[in-house]
Amino acid sequence: MERILEPELMSDKIQAEAYADADFEKSDQFIIDSFDSHFPSMEKPGNILDLGCGPGNITFKFATRFPNTKIMGIDGSIEMIRLANDIKSHSPQLLNRVSFIKGLIPNIVLPIENTENFDAIVSNSLLHHLHQPAVLWNTIKQHASTNTKIFIVDLFRPPSKEKALAIVKQYAFNEPEILQHDFYNSLLAAFTPIEIKQQLQDAGLTELKLETISDRHILIAGKITE
Repeated sequence: MERILEPELMSDKIQAEAYADADFEKSDQFIIDSFDSHFPSMEKPGNILDLGCGPGNITFKFATRFPNTKIMGIDGSIEMIRLANDIKSHSPQLLNRVSFIKGLIPNIVLPIENTENFDAIVSNSLLHHLHQPAVLWNTIKQHASTNTKIFIVDLFRPPSKEKALAIVKQYAFNEPEILQHDFYNSLLAAFTPIEIKQQLQDAGLTELKLETISDRHILIAGKITE
């Protein structure tokens, strides 16, 4: 099945709120557990960059997991950033450690105190939104240095629309129709493992390894070596 593009941003307020209200607890925790298993010695990272943070689901998970770190979430949707900041306002313990910035990669402008490279760069469900996937890999290279840990989770494209519908029915049947529709479109817009391997090759990021971690998710992880 050929890739079918979807909008790069979830800018609609109703769409963003539906995503924020969805129950991703199990899959979000799986992401944190997977990070721990890939980088078991990372106990005190200094700075983490979360690309395509949405309403902050993964950002807050990492902030809780690593209480001595600062983490910055970037998203191009003002509605997503609004939701993330609203959640943060109800968590006083995170006010000085978690920040959110509206910005489009690769041209994000970070606060001057955060212009140094990051100890870890993470992303969940951003890649499939991008019309030009190279912007993700170029952004990673821009803000990483030697030994920066990279951890990218995303959907991969099923072989047919029928399979995509079956995945939506299996995992999102209790969710609102708008979220089911977005999930279906995201599956159609996702890349295949072969396509992602080629992207890594083209970007010169062959130290990152790719693995399938579910019937719909793929993980790209590793350390920058130079």
